[in-house]
Amino acid sequence: MTRTTLARMAGGVAATGILVAAGFLAEPGAPSPRTPSSPPHTPGTATPSSHSTAKPHHYVGLWVTADGFIRQELLPNGRYDEARGNRQSAYTGSYTVTGNHLDYVDDTGFTATGDIRDGVLYHEHLVLFREGQVPASARK
Repeated sequence: MTRTTLARMAGGVAATGILVAAGFLAEPGAPSPRTPSSPPHTPGTATPSSHSTAKPHHYVGLWVTADGFIRQELLPNGRYDEARGNRQSAYTGSYTVTGNHLDYVDDTGFTATGDIRDGVLYHEHLVLFREGQVPASARK
């Protein structure tokens, strides 16, 4: 099958670029864009170098409100699990990190954002601290 035939089957010139980017129209013998030595980036983890194993992002861990009522655990696999009061797993979903910004999508499709500034997670209307690092001035 020729490239032209594949491009027509895929919907034209615009699709050709997508197919090339995905590696479907690579030159014979050309390396695949994704090889076993370069796995895809997993949300919530640092991008691994070729000489190291993936390490969890430094934001991974348990974040709590000053009163401890809300506890949000950022897991190393790009998932989060949020407890509220006695209700475990009140909200669960996935998150991605871009710089100091977090984008959340819960399992029902609801989206939210957060930003970390000076070691504090500002998640929509919530202010969360790392577990064990709630400053005395924030406690009520």
